[in-house]
Parts: sequence; structure tokens; C-alpha cells
Amino acid sequence: MKHHLLILSVALFLFSCSSKKNRKQEQVKGTTEVKLQHPDAKDKPLREKVKNNIEEKKAEEKKEVVVELPEVQREFRAAWIATVANINWPSKNFLSTDEQKQEAIQILDFLKNNNFNAAIFQVRPSSDALYQSDLEPWSYFLTGEQGKAPFPYYDPLEFWVEEAHKRGIELHVWLNPYRAHHTSGGKLTESSMAKKMGNSVVRLKQGWYWFDPSKQSTQDHASRVVMDIVKRYNIDGVHFDDYFYPYAEYNGGQDFPDSDSWNEYKKSGGTLTRADWRRNSVNTFVERIYKEIKAEKNFVKFGISPFGIWKPGYPAGIQGSSQYDQLYADAKLWLNKGWVDYYTPQLYWPIQPAKQSFTTLLKWWESENTMRRHLWPGINTVGKRTAEYSTEIVNQIAAMRNIVPDSKGIVHWSLAGLTKNPSMAKAIFEGPYQNKVLIPRTPWLNANPMLKPTLLLTSEKDFMFAKWQHKQIDQVFHWVLYTNYGGEWSYDILDPSITARELSKTKNGKKLQYVAVKAVDRLSNESPYIAEKIK
Repeated sequence: MKHHLLILSVALFLFSCSSKKNRKQEQVKGTTEVKLQHPDAKDKPLREKVKNNIEEKKAEEKKEVVVELPEVQREFRAAWIATVANINWPSKNFLSTDEQKQEAIQILDFLKNNNFNAAIFQVRPSSDALYQSDLEPWSYFLTGEQGKAPFPYYDPLEFWVEEAHKRGIELHVWLNPYRAHHTSGGKLTESSMAKKMGNSVVRLKQGWYWFDPSKQSTQDHASRVVMDIVKRYNIDGVHFDDYFYPYAEYNGGQDFPDSDSWNEYKKSGGTLTRADWRRNSVNTFVERIYKEIKAEKNFVKFGISPFGIWKPGYPAGIQGSSQYDQLYADAKLWLNKGWVDYYTPQLYWPIQPAKQSFTTLLKWWESENTMRRHLWPGINTVGKRTAEYSTEIVNQIAAMRNIVPDSKGIVHWSLAGLTKNPSMAKAIFEGPYQNKVLIPRTPWLNANPMLKPTLLLTSEKDFMFAKWQHKQIDQVFHWVLYTNYGGEWSYDILDPSITARELSKTKNGKKLQYVAVKAVDRLSNESPYIAEKIK
């Protein structure tokens, strides 16, 4: 009996397990069938189409269009804009704020329309300021009264920088490091640095006031002024002209009156001659300014425009004044040492005669350019208002291009030689300046590599719409837009605010085949290009 009950219990147990297992398998099978359930036939082609389109798009995005773009022409084209004695701007020292702004915009528009790319703007003509400064007074040449701010208030330098950059024009600030008061600068007031720093300033016989370049207080003050501008303004360069120790005629032909600082130097054990001591003071200051600018903002270029002749006889046959002996400016040394980013010797003489030849002197300065800095000579565009003189200036530009082919550039003295002489401006614009150019690169100044821009092309009925962007838009100073019609490339240099253009699908019977874009930074370094092929 017990045996039968045991067999029956085992059988019931096995049947129960079998039933549970079958139910579990049925449940799993049902779940699996739901997951594997296929979509309706009508949905299948659509999904496959979307999937294929996505895959094709990704493949297109990964495929980079490779082209060979033409090299962009480069040349530094600048004009000095003098504020001292109201030579160029403002035209009068009693203009309203709006009138000053209108004149500034007219000047910058003129430069842009004539394919210039830089302005050298005088902001400190005589230890005064055409910008807001806590170190020196507002300029007499701005408002007619030293120390008086423009009204309604604005900051002229800030305005000039902003308007220049809108037009793709570099703005270099031009300072006179040692001149304390100009004879056309109105009466001497209590706000004048000639009064405030009287122990560092001397009066010259012709009415000028001059900082003593050998005094440490002079060098420290001038350094503070330069660095204040560099720190606070978005400038592209700092520029000194040829005024170091003054020309002898400013003191009635007599020696510079620095006996107190010279005697102090001798008492301290100094062994240099008086001339070498003066030159050493200027050398020390020039080196200091260059290094201080680079430590603060590496991208701000430092330039000097010394008198065009270093010494008579250099090179052989050259005659004229010696800045080395009269201005105590060893300009050759500064170039040899590389204490500048660009050098603009004032070569205000024609190509002939040989005794002060533009080409002979430029070749000599180029031979002294051992650190391979930019050598962009200054030329006298004002000169004469004749067709022959316009031809002379055009020939000087051509000569410069042959003598310094790797870094071309010219600075025109001054703006008035162009704006007040239409025939001169026309000869230059229709001749050597007929095309836009970029400024030469400055490879010894470090810059973060620019990223590649993005480019989107949209085909419209009558044109191709091109739109480009950049992740580092604040670093973009120019765009270069390239187009290829029928296998021929051309390019256009655009202002930073232009980020789109309508392009004709055909030009002169040739179809648009490619479009490419590069971004250019403030040191004229180009980004990698992005190109698209027209389908």
C-alpha cells in the first residue's frame, strides 16, 4: 500500500513540474514573438530610406573637399594721421563731438575705399592725450583747451579703434615719447606735463618743452603712458616717430640743455662720453618699451619711423644729417637687435639724385635688417601736386616691392597728400593699390592656431547663397572668400562682419564649381580652409 502511494506521489510531482515548465515556455514564447513582430509592409521602405539618408549624410560630412587655393597677396598700406597742429584730424580744435566723428569716419572710409589696411593715428602729440587718461591731460588740439574733455563726452581713441576694425583696418597708436609741449599747442597751463613734471622737462630756445631722455623719471613716465594704452585699448600697434633728442634748430642750433642730468651721471661714476650716454639712454628706453609691450600683449606690434639717414656715408655717397650724432638715435642698432616688429625709415627723397636716393637708402636699411623684421619705408606723398610727382610715388612703391619682396609695405606721409590731392590718390589706387591685400604675417609673434570655419551653401533659383561661421568669431579680423568658375580661382578679402554672400551661378559663361572660405586673425595668420563642391 505504501509502495503504491509513493509511486502515485512521484507521478503527481512530475506532472506538476511538467505543467509549470510548459506554461513558462509558453509565456517566454509569447514575449519573444512580440519583440520580433515585424512592421507593416508599407512602413518598411520609409524607414530604410531615412536610415540610408542619414548614413549618406554622415559619409558626406566626413568627406573633405580638397582644393588648391591661390595665395593671397600681402602688403602693409598705411598712412600717418597727424593730430599735432590739427594737420589731419580733427581739422580744427573746436569741432563738436559729432563733427569729429564724421571726419574720422570720412578718413577711415577713404582708406578702406582706396585699399589701405592700416592707420597710424597720433594720440600723444606732446605729452597730452586724444583719449581718456589719468596720466596726462586732454589735448589742446582736440578741444582748444588743454585738459578739457570733449562734449558730449566720448573717447576718441576707442571710437577710432572700433570704426577702423569694422572696416578691416589696423589701428596703430602714434606717440611722441619726449615732446612735452608744442609751440602751436596754446599757452602752458597747470595741467601741462611741462608744469607737473618740471624737474624732468627743459625749455628750448624756440619755445618747445622737452623731456630729458636720460632722466629715469622721463623713461618711467613714458613707459606708464605707453602701457596704459596697451592695457586698456584694443590697438594693433604702438608707433614712435623720429623725435628722440630734438633737432638742433628747436634750440636755436645749440646743444640740448641737460647739464644737470649729465653732471649727476658723472658724479655717480659714469664713464661714457656725453654723446654715448645720451644714445645709451634712448637705446635702453627703446628696448624696454618693446619688451614691456610683448610681455603685456604679444600681438601688439611695435614700430619706429626714424629719420631716413643713419649717418652720412652709409651707404657710400649718401649725404645729409646724422641722426646718430644729432638726435642721438642709434636706429641701426634697434633694427639689428630686433627691438621692433616693423621699421619705417622716413625716406622722403626721390629715387634720383643718388646723394639721398630712396632706393639706395632702402637697400642699405634692408642690409641691416639682420633679424628679418618688417621693413616698411615711409614716403613723402605730400610733396608736389604734379603728374610727375605722382609717377615718382608710384615708382617708389614698385621699387619697394622689388627690394623687400618677402614683406612688402609703405607708410604715406601724410593723409593730406592723398585726401587733398585727388590725382595722387587716383594714380595710387588705379595703379599699385587696385586690389585688396592682407598685411604680411609676423611669424616671430606667437598666435593660437585658428580653427577651420564652417560653410553652408544653399542653392536658390538665380544664385548660390553662401553662409560661413567661426567658433572663435572674436579672433576673426578678415575673411577670405574664394570662388572657382570654370576651373579659375579668384578671392575677395572681406570685413569680419560679413558672413554671407549671394554668388552668381555663372560668370562670363563659366559655371560656379567650388566655394571656399578662410578666417584670418589680427596677425594675418590664415585658418585652414573649408571648401564645398557645387553639385
